Amino acid sequence: MLVLLAFIIIFHITSAALLFVATIDNAWWVGEGFSVDVWRVCINTTMNCTEISQSFEDYATLQAVQATMILSTILCCIAFLIFVLQLFRLKQGERFVLTSIIQLMSCLCVMIAASIYTDRRKDFHETNRIHYSPTSGGAFGYAFVLAWVAFAFTFISGMMYLILRKRK
Repeated sequence: MLVLLAFIIIFHITSAALLFVATIDNAWWVGEGFSVDVWRVCINTTMNCTEISQSFEDYATLQAVQATMILSTILCCIAFLIFVLQLFRLKQGERFVLTSIIQLMSCLCVMIAASIYTDRRKDFHETNRIHYSPTSGGAFGYAFVLAWVAFAFTFISGMMYLILRKRK
């Protein structure tokens, strides 16, 4: 049982780390000589970065991606804290339902963010190149892939909490 508990804790911390990296790192869309995330556009080097401002045509949509990624990270951290509290407070045989619900909400938020970014990628990078740089020749970066991996991890983690019962 102790090994299972250690595995669940490590899995949850890994999910949170993936969410932090995917939210913060500058690699949602990369190409030769540039990288873009949901916060800024960097040309040539990481020193030459421009914040994405309200003059960006789809700024409201990009803000939705930003907000849902931040919310998913916060919810994942809250779920971990609630799991630790429930670990010591729940009676034997009860399930970690509250932790599961919050973790699945985190899963839903990261899925929404990555789906919006996937759907609106052309609008973000091809139609707005006048405002920034010609970023239409790129591809999805590793932070974007990490967001989808974090989606899978948070989903699996949420389902584990739903199934898991507190045992001796």
